[in-house]
Amino acid sequence: MLRVEHISKTFNPGTINEKKALDQLSLHVKPGEFVTVIGGNGAGKSTLLNAVAGIWPVDSGRIVIDGTDVTGLPDFKRAPYIGRVFQDPMMGTAPDMWLEENLALALRRGQRRGMRWGISKAERELFKEKLATLGLGLEERLSTKVGLLSGGQRQAVTLLMAALKEPRLLLLDEHTAALDPATAEKVLELSDKIVTENKLTALMITHNMRDAIQLGDRLIMMHQGSIILDISGEEKKRLTIQDLLDRFAALAGVPEETDEVLLS
Repeated sequence: MLRVEHISKTFNPGTINEKKALDQLSLHVKPGEFVTVIGGNGAGKSTLLNAVAGIWPVDSGRIVIDGTDVTGLPDFKRAPYIGRVFQDPMMGTAPDMWLEENLALALRRGQRRGMRWGISKAERELFKEKLATLGLGLEERLSTKVGLLSGGQRQAVTLLMAALKEPRLLLLDEHTAALDPATAEKVLELSDKIVTENKLTALMITHNMRDAIQLGDRLIMMHQGSIILDISGEEKKRLTIQDLLDRFAALAGVPEETDEVLLS
């Protein structure tokens, strides 16, 4: 579903602030795989997601989604392929529009706009049905402005919007980092449910080693713009946090007692 082939990205090349964020990175993700991505600050995790989403053009390499080479396409032309949930709950929704209007925009992602009525009766029933699966009572608040919802509610809605059209690839960019622990756990449960039930292909960035181990069926660890560890199947199920710390220290070549090894 996703083929990232030898991509590189350097910011501020030729200056004192030059930073190589991705270094000949390759990653193949099968349809239906839920991949968690972990690594220290500056490892290149967010740059990888932004490159796949089309926010940052890569310096070299190719990005292919479901057989389509999207390397040269800007982010808005990748919209039919990708759903994304950001770290900030304030992003991904239009705060001054009603809940049902936000969902209607998500339902029409990648389509031409016309002059017909914005939301049909059938669509409104669909939105109620989808919102009910969140278990937050939002199905009765279709005419509520999204800006009046709590951070956790907005993030749950953003997650639903990103998956509404069953994108070929769902990108979860540290989407619980700004939430309190209880709300973050609820949003993670919803994420796992939506990805699993809809059989979506997903990449989830996290700093939390426990979440990276518990969620998904494959885990990759990044360091200095490269993938240094790729674990799936039974090996991933047997992982512990100490295993990850030990492997990171060994593969990254840093002492385990240094701050760099503390990913979370």
